[in-house]
Amino acid sequence: MDPLTHALLGATAAQLALGPRLGRQAWLLGAVGGVLPDADILIRSSADPLLAIQYHRHFTHALAFIPVGGIVAALPWLARARHRPNWRPIVAATTIGYATHAVLDACTNYGTHLLWPFSPLRVAWHWVTTIGPLLTLMLLIGLVFAVRRGARFPAAVALVLSVAYVGTAAWQRERALDMQVRIAAARGHPLDRAEMFPTVGNPLLWRSVYQSGDTLYTDRLRVVSRAATSWKQGSTVELLLEKDLPPQALADERVRRDYARFSYFSAGWVARATADPSVIGDARYSLRTDAFEPIWGVRFHPGTARPTEWVDRTIKNRVPISELWRELNGTAVGYGPLPG
Repeated sequence: MDPLTHALLGATAAQLALGPRLGRQAWLLGAVGGVLPDADILIRSSADPLLAIQYHRHFTHALAFIPVGGIVAALPWLARARHRPNWRPIVAATTIGYATHAVLDACTNYGTHLLWPFSPLRVAWHWVTTIGPLLTLMLLIGLVFAVRRGARFPAAVALVLSVAYVGTAAWQRERALDMQVRIAAARGHPLDRAEMFPTVGNPLLWRSVYQSGDTLYTDRLRVVSRAATSWKQGSTVELLLEKDLPPQALADERVRRDYARFSYFSAGWVARATADPSVIGDARYSLRTDAFEPIWGVRFHPGTARPTEWVDRTIKNRVPISELWRELNGTAVGYGPLPG
């Protein structure tokens, strides 16, 4: 989730819990705690381009790390003698803010190590995207009113509405998964694996990805009322496994290791880019709907001093607002009724 939303969620939760005790200071403590877990973005290496994705949303996002993170977030206040007598509510506020971070991240599809060090599972509930304007706006309004009025109620309302929004998105995802089953059945495809990914800032449009045999099928689903629900056929791409790498790549131990790391990061949704097969991408995300153009991926150069190249195209990931609006209001070209 974006840093602003994390800060607002942590601030709102801390203001609700400790506003009466700490006054307007509570929200700032919660905000610092809310963004601190993302300090893991500083873990990177020019010699190992996959180190950054390996450790982002890793131990700093674990439930077991919350008490440590809360104390670290409180250190700027505890370093001042005048705050030390009040250390308990200060640490409580930063810890509350810190605790909100990983739970919110787990609601996205990136993957979060909530259970570290007890499990390597990357928890991803696929309910919301990392950018959620409506969620951010609700938290902002609630926090502003709570701080200005010195009252808990606006913060409580903002949190309840935020939970309701995420809950609605979770329900919509289940409806989209039912649509996915119908589409695959109409095509005569057995579902070997299936997932549903939210699109930016709304619970209505979903990116369907499923595996049947060695092929990944992606479609666009619009989930509204029963009568207005529709879908748009997307693209197909072949799943890429380690055994499918060329012999030179398979002979390079570093390439095999890095492929395994990237596949783990991508939850196994790995394929070659349609336009540039040298790029092995994360098929959960695509810059296009009519072909697989990965937002990020790797390119291997086996037998060289730097066999793994990180390919990052996030700068090209621009949401066409006009097209998104047409999809939302049902006027976009290519959508049709569900089969069956």
